[in-house]
Amino acid sequence: MDAQGRGRADNIDPADQWVLNPRTGEYELRLSPSAPQSPVPGPRGADGGASRRAPAPGSETPAREARREVPSQRRRRGAPEGPPERRGRRPAPQGKPQGKPQGKKTARGRKVLLWSGGTMALVLLAAGTGGYLYLKHLEDNVSTTDVGSAGKSSFSKDEAFNILVIGTDKRTGAGNEGYGDKGSSGHADTTILLHVSKDRTNATALSIPRDLIVDIPDCPTKQADGSTRIVPGSQGVRFNRSLGEGGRDPGCTMRTVQETTGIPVDHFMMADFNAVKTLTTAVDGVNVCLTHAVNDKQSKLNLPAGESKVEGEQALAFVRTRHSFGNQGDLDRIKVQQQFLGSLMRKMSSGDTLTSPTKLVKLAEAATKALTVDSAIGKVGTLKDIALELKKVPTKNISFTTVPVVDNPAEKRPVTVVLDQSKAPQLFDTIVNDVSLTAVKEKKKQEAAAVAARLKGARSDPSEVRVRILNGGAPAGSAQETLAWLQTEQGVDKSENLGNAPAQLARTTLEYAPDQADQARRLADILGLPGAAMKPGESVTNAQGMPTMTLTLGKDFKGAGVKLTAPQKAPDVEKSTADKVQCAG
Repeated sequence: MDAQGRGRADNIDPADQWVLNPRTGEYELRLSPSAPQSPVPGPRGADGGASRRAPAPGSETPAREARREVPSQRRRRGAPEGPPERRGRRPAPQGKPQGKPQGKKTARGRKVLLWSGGTMALVLLAAGTGGYLYLKHLEDNVSTTDVGSAGKSSFSKDEAFNILVIGTDKRTGAGNEGYGDKGSSGHADTTILLHVSKDRTNATALSIPRDLIVDIPDCPTKQADGSTRIVPGSQGVRFNRSLGEGGRDPGCTMRTVQETTGIPVDHFMMADFNAVKTLTTAVDGVNVCLTHAVNDKQSKLNLPAGESKVEGEQALAFVRTRHSFGNQGDLDRIKVQQQFLGSLMRKMSSGDTLTSPTKLVKLAEAATKALTVDSAIGKVGTLKDIALELKKVPTKNISFTTVPVVDNPAEKRPVTVVLDQSKAPQLFDTIVNDVSLTAVKEKKKQEAAAVAARLKGARSDPSEVRVRILNGGAPAGSAQETLAWLQTEQGVDKSENLGNAPAQLARTTLEYAPDQADQARRLADILGLPGAAMKPGESVTNAQGMPTMTLTLGKDFKGAGVKLTAPQKAPDVEKSTADKVQCAG
């Protein structure tokens, strides 16, 4: 319980009770020592707790010793500071002023130092009794959905990760009766696949058009009674039907994205119309820019040309309007939404937000209440970890782009789109292979040097290459197909098929011991493997006790003899970055 709960909140700012622990980098709840109180008879106080006794002179309890290492909270506003000796200052000569009183500017400076440690309140409120209770409160705000095998069962801080962000048009929540389709179960109206690189130097936000024609696979969905029901798939339909229709849950949308792009989806976050309204209000508005004035009667957006600040209903109207920009279609609306998200990211990470306890708490409340996530990341501690990992990515290296599409040739007057096969596969491979859409030159130099080092050197004769093959996500029969091809066409006689790998991999890998580097380079040449697929490791032996390499065919495997060389640079696609202000028009 905090000071307010004890009835001793005299002029104490709640924000001042949270202090930064310099050892852990986390904010912790620290309360001032209680004022002297009358002794309470008996071993327990009137409130049922243990009676408080002053420690013996010179003694320190472990708790108080630990508290020494954490900066104490600021004094109560208006309370005397205490003797100068205790403050570490010399007593001022009598009759002389001790200097100018500290004003608002100094107090604000201290608060900046106190609160500039994270991007959301849920990152800051991480310890202490009050912090624990608040985290549990935030956790209760978040809704979760069990998507089964559609995503990962946990979140890892040391891997690249892909989160599907879904905006649904369901008419739920106060004030949303006039939005979306009446009676709709909530379709995937706005969908963005967010890829965050393994080294956190960059991220790609890939927008998926709602009118993209896709094949929706059969979808196992968890029912309220714990049973599983298979929702039948659909062929050649709009992507937005992957959610809501026939009982399809976000796991169905995740599966559809994976089937369409080949990009594994780890987790999802879903929000309705309220998310835009509450998040923008929590940060006191988001700046947007228009090349011309807009007065859209359908979305009720009415803004002048140039820069404006929008929040609440007006912010929602900005991201929903489709009749004010470009050709008045969904693709132009996507561009506007990307510009808006970039501005929201800048505002959330700005000093104006990070140094305001009030805004941070509002932001934590709004974010958790707006979200539905998969059960694997439903804990607030996990959401905090994700937020901290995202915080590491510079805004200049967060790229927004859209799945490359062309008008549907099957329609005389196209209203839907299909994949642009000349660009989309390369973009998908770029994301799968963790290649940045932004120019992170130093990273590319390091990667190129590592790849060159692995591929440089002598090559063994194919007859000397010893390898075992496992299927780690490739189509059924791929390991046997590769074995036959290596033995009959490439002369790699010392190869064997070990069947399925213990786990599925997104990408094909070749593991080898240092003394097998010559063999690894020869096999990489034969298979067309990139240097990134070559994994130096420890020696293993085959059934005959001979040292051998391990080739694990991943989900990127395209068939025996098909080169697997990953893209070394980003494809030429239209994109923007989160650090730049752009005007919608």
